Amino acid sequence: MLNYLRKHSCTTAFLLGWLSVGALPPFNIFPLLFLSLSRLFWLINNAETAAQAFKRGYAFGFAFFAAGFSWIGNALLIEAETFGWLYPVVLIACGFFFGLFIALPAGLTFYFRGLPARFLAFPALWVLFEWLRSFFLTGFPWNLLGSTLSFSDALIQAASLGGTYLLSLIVLYAVQSPALYFCAPGRKNLFYAVFLPVLLLGGTFLYGTVRLSQADKTPSDTIIRLVQPAIPQTLKWREETLENNFRQYIKMSEPQNQKIAFTIWGETAAPYPLDMEPARLHEIQAAVPPRGYLITGLVRYAPAPESSRYRPRNSMFVIAPDGRIAAVYDKSHLVPFGEYIPLRRFLPEWIRPLASVIGTFEPGDGPRTVKLSGLPSLSGLICYEVIFPGQIVDPDNRPQWIVNLTNDGWYGKSAGPYQHLTATRLRAAEEGITIARAANTGISALISPYGQIIAALPLNQKGILDAALPKISSLSTPYGNYGNYFIVILCFGNIVLAFCLTILKLKR
Repeated sequence: MLNYLRKHSCTTAFLLGWLSVGALPPFNIFPLLFLSLSRLFWLINNAETAAQAFKRGYAFGFAFFAAGFSWIGNALLIEAETFGWLYPVVLIACGFFFGLFIALPAGLTFYFRGLPARFLAFPALWVLFEWLRSFFLTGFPWNLLGSTLSFSDALIQAASLGGTYLLSLIVLYAVQSPALYFCAPGRKNLFYAVFLPVLLLGGTFLYGTVRLSQADKTPSDTIIRLVQPAIPQTLKWREETLENNFRQYIKMSEPQNQKIAFTIWGETAAPYPLDMEPARLHEIQAAVPPRGYLITGLVRYAPAPESSRYRPRNSMFVIAPDGRIAAVYDKSHLVPFGEYIPLRRFLPEWIRPLASVIGTFEPGDGPRTVKLSGLPSLSGLICYEVIFPGQIVDPDNRPQWIVNLTNDGWYGKSAGPYQHLTATRLRAAEEGITIARAANTGISALISPYGQIIAALPLNQKGILDAALPKISSLSTPYGNYGNYFIVILCFGNIVLAFCLTILKLKR
């Protein structure tokens, strides 16, 4: 069996990467990682050259990201006659590019000598490259390995200490531990292969259990309403359906509960530029709570910097009962190849006609806190802005809760909306902040500052959700205060220790 794995190492690594996707939401088959990642480490440790280790890591990463991001291709099927042919291209591109973020740690691990040094180095390098993935070329930190612990509220509490990156590090050391025995059979390594997963995962679960037992779950007097009309993406922007969609939101929002402080619609829920169409702004007043505010997403148009032209912005409006626009937030983290195209001017001529139909949105200035008299302060996040650890609030003026407007209708019934919800839960646990998530087709949810789902509407189900914000809607957490400093230092510390072990190995 071991000879077969060596002979067909890249094929094996590819299959292991594909298998690992089963540990991600919504499948959450976490034990698969004990097989896949321990075998990957075994393949890397038994590589004869750095290039061989790189290829094995690349094969694993290609399959992991191509399969894990496969739901992205569903967006191309909304206009299949124009973009459908790109579906396989997107899968290959995801594997081709993001696979490097596992291939490079695998190749670098080869340069450490000895099993203990490599055991320390590989997870630390993996997590550092996860961190790099959060900002390289504007970043795309989707499906961080730590998200595989999201099946348990207790296990994700350690994110409050070192973010999801710390969860990734814990997962990697735990699930690759069986490889210690397979790489060097013996009673000592058998002990470590069993003891380390129990210690790491058991200790993480115990910490989370204690933390959750101290949580104050008392609801506040601030009631919010999440509106989920479940409008199919194929109907969302048709000219003949815009009016009906708009009125559907208004009808579902008509206040029945006089205690509602916020009615929240999803991303681009209002199909009209409300600041340019006073009649539409007047119509929408019927949806504003009498003693509160309506929060809606929309596309607005603002003058581009140093230009007289107007450019679209993916925005959030906070609207008062009298029709006044009380606050505006513009999305700052734009979706590459969706809302803008990186390096557009360098594209070859043959692709430019296709690129011209993709949005050229103007980015906002980043997270900002909105203060409204008599109500808890809030901050806005639009769509995938919520996937960026350590980048979701203004650190100098932290809000008491966050409104996340999104539209996962692009991706249909797929893993995408579940993975997006998981990312939102992890941000709540990291920052210790309540997040209200309003999604056109779901999954809309109110999430506690511990990452627990207080209430939710299922995917693709039409409905409204009235829920109270927690009385304690925000907490102070080490990760919220210090960001990624701890995890980056921890990873570099492990790499330094692995380097020292390598030096000792070479001196023998």
